[in-house]
Amino acid sequence: MGQGTPGISLLSTDSHAHWMEQAFREAEKAFAHKEVPVGAVVVLNNQIIGKGYNQRESLKDPTAHAEILAITAAANHMEDWRLKDATLYVTLEPCPMCAGAILNARIPRVVFGADDHEHGGCGGAIQLCAGKYLNHKVEIIGGILENKCKGILDSFFRATRK
Repeated sequence: MGQGTPGISLLSTDSHAHWMEQAFREAEKAFAHKEVPVGAVVVLNNQIIGKGYNQRESLKDPTAHAEILAITAAANHMEDWRLKDATLYVTLEPCPMCAGAILNARIPRVVFGADDHEHGGCGGAIQLCAGKYLNHKVEIIGGILENKCKGILDSFFRATRK
């Protein structure tokens, strides 16, 4: 994605950090509910149109990842499943399931905090968002507020594995 791409503006690192802070607030909600602390927001035209945090345990739903819930909320807000001009901010690199949802929603940009070398679907363990045979490509930006995003995950797992 670049400067001449319609509907996509190049955002500064400061802007990415601002929106990642909003995703981090969602991760804190997950932490408070004893869920793996991952949070996500979908941003369009400088506004949050969807947000979510992990709720797999409380909803007893393996698909209740922060990204899926945020994408669903954004699609409901837009009354369209195509989120072609939005950016997804998430505190942890999306897993393969979430990467599939990102592709299906036509989200052009994903910004994440902490990478996930074991389960990441956006370059960590596997790269699903930039396959040469896909009809949709996703710009991936990682490492935004990385230490903060890793820190809440480390705190959660230290507390739950005592």
